[in-house]
Amino acid sequence: MKDRFLKHLDGLGLQPGGDRLLLAVSGGLDSMVMLHLFQACGFLVGVAHVNFQLRGEESEGDEQFVKNWCAVHNIPFFVQRFQTNNYAMEEKMSIQMAARALRYSWFEELLEKERFRYVATAHHLNDSLETVLINLARGTGIEGMTGIPVINGNRIRPLLFAAKSEIEDYAAEMGIAWREDSSNLTDDYQRNFIRHQIIPVLKKINPALEDTFRETVSKIRSELTILHHDLEGWKKENWEKEGEIVRIRKNGLLPNEGPARLWHCIKPFGFSYAQCEDILRALHGQSGKQFLVTNYNLVVDRNFLVITPEKNNLEEVVIEMKQEDALLGSYQILVKPTLELTPSSNPDIATLDADKLTFPLIWRKWKPGDYFFPLGMTHRKKISDFLIDTKISVGEKDLVTVLEAGGEIVWVVGHRIDNRYKITPQTKAALSLIIRPYL
Repeated sequence: MKDRFLKHLDGLGLQPGGDRLLLAVSGGLDSMVMLHLFQACGFLVGVAHVNFQLRGEESEGDEQFVKNWCAVHNIPFFVQRFQTNNYAMEEKMSIQMAARALRYSWFEELLEKERFRYVATAHHLNDSLETVLINLARGTGIEGMTGIPVINGNRIRPLLFAAKSEIEDYAAEMGIAWREDSSNLTDDYQRNFIRHQIIPVLKKINPALEDTFRETVSKIRSELTILHHDLEGWKKENWEKEGEIVRIRKNGLLPNEGPARLWHCIKPFGFSYAQCEDILRALHGQSGKQFLVTNYNLVVDRNFLVITPEKNNLEEVVIEMKQEDALLGSYQILVKPTLELTPSSNPDIATLDADKLTFPLIWRKWKPGDYFFPLGMTHRKKISDFLIDTKISVGEKDLVTVLEAGGEIVWVVGHRIDNRYKITPQTKAALSLIIRPYL
């Protein structure tokens, strides 16, 4: 067991005597075996115990048990007590979700304050199997078939290589004491029901279920690596990102592929598999069809699928004379007097005749009825018509802003300046305005 444990950790770049690790220890079998292995193998560790105060004297006994063990073995011990029931009611979430949120929030604080590299939890192979079965019951993609990740940010699972039976055997062999959590004996929780009722039935079909699962997960993760490599190559040819706007070439999506490729690309934005099916059906229909999720809007445009942040009511921003910058939503305008009297060809830079500008400038979203005199034209044009002529998609239109001076629009920001405010041979002073994402 120790050799496999060390090999598993070596794969994570961890060796005895190296980085300090924080162990999440409840006092149960799994976490006590994890603690024993780390100590026996010479790692530098501290122990974090969370008392959720959900099981009365049993919770108090767990805390004292772990505290005493750490004192005997001279291991730094950290404890936090939460009113979990109250927090769950206040936040309107389940007890399990509340407990998870509370513990990981505290772990993050400890990692930073005490300078631990990782927090280790005692999830094992059977926990990962249960997670896959839960995902299957709820509906999942291929990633949901890989179970619990070995490493996720600053969290590691050093026992994920071991089945529950192997952990029990090691505890018996080494005489490791632990505390029994009575809530694990009931079927009140979904995971417990799968553990007690579903997995025993599956093991009747396949007694080597854990070994088969371990091999299957390894295969799926290897296939996912190939899939992601293929997807990145496809994105280089068919995916464009400019600021917050993403464009996906429609002709890169083949109907006979189904929605899988599109879903893998846009699910980070919150789009569902079913929505991707609908998007593909609308791919060659009339332009302008929209698909919405919580924070994003996807528009089926002429040649692209265009993803933009959801519409928001951005309040106008006032820019006073000598002000150096301004923020609107997730964008920033830099304001700089310049001696350069040559117009810029970059649409994100507006070089204007400073003497013609009336302060304060107003930066706002465009609205119906707005007009300006596009650079190179001597007659006015509605901004709505300008955006149509320049083939701005429906989704992108909602992000277009204008800069106004003295009641006149001097710049359709990021697109075109007003002809009346351009640099001319008579210009004596210029002002440079630069739009960029605010990072």
